[in-house]
Amino acid sequence: MELLDKVEPETTVTVKKIEGGSDVKKSLEDLGVVEGVELTVISTEPIHVHSGAISLVLSGSDRGVIVSRGWGGKIIVEKDDRSLPLLQLEKGEDGIVKSIEGGKELKKFISDDLGIKPGEKIEFSRHLEDVTLVLKIGDSEVRMGEGQASKVLVEKDGELVQINYLMTGEKAKIAKILGGMSLIEKFDEVGFKEGKDITLVKRDAVAPLQKKGIYVTAKIGGELITIGRGLAEKISVE
Repeated sequence: MELLDKVEPETTVTVKKIEGGSDVKKSLEDLGVVEGVELTVISTEPIHVHSGAISLVLSGSDRGVIVSRGWGGKIIVEKDDRSLPLLQLEKGEDGIVKSIEGGKELKKFISDDLGIKPGEKIEFSRHLEDVTLVLKIGDSEVRMGEGQASKVLVEKDGELVQINYLMTGEKAKIAKILGGMSLIEKFDEVGFKEGKDITLVKRDAVAPLQKKGIYVTAKIGGELITIGRGLAEKISVE
């Protein structure tokens, strides 16, 4: 067996073992990487480390959209006659959305709720600052990163926007959670439910991350995924 980040491009392997705790395994499971699955390594190359959320601009509008790193790896764009994950674009570059990899529900969240549709032009605006949002719901405070917050739509001035676009001290009503049952249950545990009022208390800065890293691009059942080196080093394949 060898580690996934050491596998040569254009090689098909089977995942034999995944090291790490439940968080590691859950992150990989969300990408479709579980023990026993077969995948084909497309490339291993240095690209930006997208450990945080990405700010996008939709063509023909001033509306910004925020996507988590995980979802960014599932949005395939066409640039200079090449198809690649959104994660491989650089700041200021744009591309045409070619496809959205994943299940029917995920495609609906990204296309219908966020407005990122195949055929649309999108611009990689910037990496969001590495901050933690502190939100108040009822008498409790909840902390979450920009990527997680981007999956919650709130009603603000008669429109649905992602939590990320609230100003400090601003109050809004939770309208929709973009995710499957596991995410809905996770939010439910901390009081995040549709119809509940929340207030953005503040944004806490955290230590900045390194700017470059190694990512493995692979295909599972025809779907293109991007795995950070930290996770790839925990995957043993054969």
